[in-house]
Amino acid sequence: MTHALPGYVCPEDGTRADVRTAPWCCPVCGSPWDLDFTPDPASVLEPSAGPNSLWRYAAALPLPGAFSVSLAEGHTPMVPLAERVHAKLDFLMPTLSFKDRGAVMLAELARRLAPRRVVADSSGNAGTAVAAYCARAGLSCEVFVPEGTSEGKTDRMRAHGAAVRLVPGGREAAAAAAREAADEAGVFYASHVFNPYFLHGTKTYVYEVWEELGGRLPEALVVPVGNGTLLLGASLAVEELARRGVRPPALIAVQAEAVAPLARAFAAGAEEADPVPQLPTLAEGIAIPAPPRARQILAAVRKSGGTFLTVPEDHVREARRDLARRGLFVEPTAAACWAAVGPLAPDNPLQGRTAVLPLCGAGAK
Repeated sequence: MTHALPGYVCPEDGTRADVRTAPWCCPVCGSPWDLDFTPDPASVLEPSAGPNSLWRYAAALPLPGAFSVSLAEGHTPMVPLAERVHAKLDFLMPTLSFKDRGAVMLAELARRLAPRRVVADSSGNAGTAVAAYCARAGLSCEVFVPEGTSEGKTDRMRAHGAAVRLVPGGREAAAAAAREAADEAGVFYASHVFNPYFLHGTKTYVYEVWEELGGRLPEALVVPVGNGTLLLGASLAVEELARRGVRPPALIAVQAEAVAPLARAFAAGAEEADPVPQLPTLAEGIAIPAPPRARQILAAVRKSGGTFLTVPEDHVREARRDLARRGLFVEPTAAACWAAVGPLAPDNPLQGRTAVLPLCGAGAK
């Protein structure tokens, strides 16, 4: 039943739109949508009684009624890395990255809207996740990727039945091509940046931390940030759990030193981030020179009392090696947070606080 779906609202100018008929962004200012949805803090939240997937948090999710799309995603374990620091192993998701949390929400939403086809843009993990969950939902899917994307990544998307479109140029060129296709009738844009249903999927990361810690949150959540989908999802969950009486943590955002528009803006006290050059970095998953939700990301970190940290390439490389020596083989982007707060950090930015960080992509990718 699509009539019960929460609608979109623009965070910049207040424009509202029905999810069934809305364009992929605000038609007035072009901003990404937010969702007109706030879970009832009095609703019963008993994840242990729910299914073995992120739908165990159905009471806090914006897709009411029965769901059918799932690959038993979520409920990933936590392991200690240091005396007061734990890692959450989101690389154990079905497609080996945290992007499954948002992709399952987009696929379930698209299933209910019944579009002619689904399009997405990606340079890797998001495209694979959307392709897999569209396959699970029986939806036709097309993923636009930069021309230089590795065959290993595109082969995985094709294996799930997605059509892969190679776009000359970089990441922004692929996004522009996908958005042009998204303007066509009968097309659903499964954007992990512009569609807020994705953020309500990534927020389950924090709900799981809350559950695994026995109904509390750590003093700090350390999160890698490119487009900010995990951080903004975390911010949503922190606010929702605060309404249930849970003490909120500080959000510590990590960027690669080579591509750090948000960290620069935060240090300058700016409300918006200026674009930066697209320089090469091992942490390519967070190398976003102009994040569309920059204003929201900066505001969320400031509101939480958190900060931004940047990490140089050699620290990312060594942090990945260090994690592997501890039995955790992850992609370089996933090692960025450990580079920022682990043994390589020049000073201890956590200052003795308890913290959880995500290992959000498998090294096997």
